[in-house]
Amino acid sequence: MEAVLEAVARDTFGKNEARRTRREGRVPAVVYGATTQGGGREATAIAVTPKALLKILHSESGANTLISLRLGDGAATKVLVKEYQLDPVTHQILHADFYRVAMDRALQVTVPVIVKGEPRGVKQQGGILELVRREIEVECLPGDIPEHVEIDVTEMMLHDGVRVRDISNDPKWKPLTEPDAMLVHIVMPKAEEAAPAAEVAAAPTATAEPEVIKKGKKDEDDEKKDEKKK
Repeated sequence: MEAVLEAVARDTFGKNEARRTRREGRVPAVVYGATTQGGGREATAIAVTPKALLKILHSESGANTLISLRLGDGAATKVLVKEYQLDPVTHQILHADFYRVAMDRALQVTVPVIVKGEPRGVKQQGGILELVRREIEVECLPGDIPEHVEIDVTEMMLHDGVRVRDISNDPKWKPLTEPDAMLVHIVMPKAEEAAPAAEVAAAPTATAEPEVIKKGKKDEDDEKKDEKKK
């Protein structure tokens, strides 16, 4: 998937500049990587619209979305999201880092693993489908990044499993994760072990203790001075 993201240049880096950018309703960001001229490497301070960036991050391809970053009247630059920060309380996006990519140069990305269908080993044998690995690493060109790796589990029976080496080959990308790594398998349900009633009854009940705020030496010296003054 490819998306377009409009950006504006920022004058400087730093926390004060980032706060000012957020007050203006934009997300401070930085673009890293080689310049379009193919010369040295540089970091460019930019600002983007939070709504547009979140729409990309919440899409099916997420951070693997190839982005055409348009900065002012210049030509669009192909970038990927390197990392981003969210406010832990409001979940608003606070900062983002992008890196430039060359469309003719392979890169390594992590893509999610999803399953399709209902296994026969679950319906007929009472097994449980267990997704062991939720993502794998692949190598491909920027324009060929898969949104996900899909595994059809319909015909899987009890004790069957699918490893990295078993997934269908795609000429556009190749897996880099260890071939023997298990992705999904059908297992028997684990018997729940109930704790003996005697042990439960004997377990001590924790009681909450009041918080104690200790005074430091400086506070004690100040109190002695106040008493002398009196």
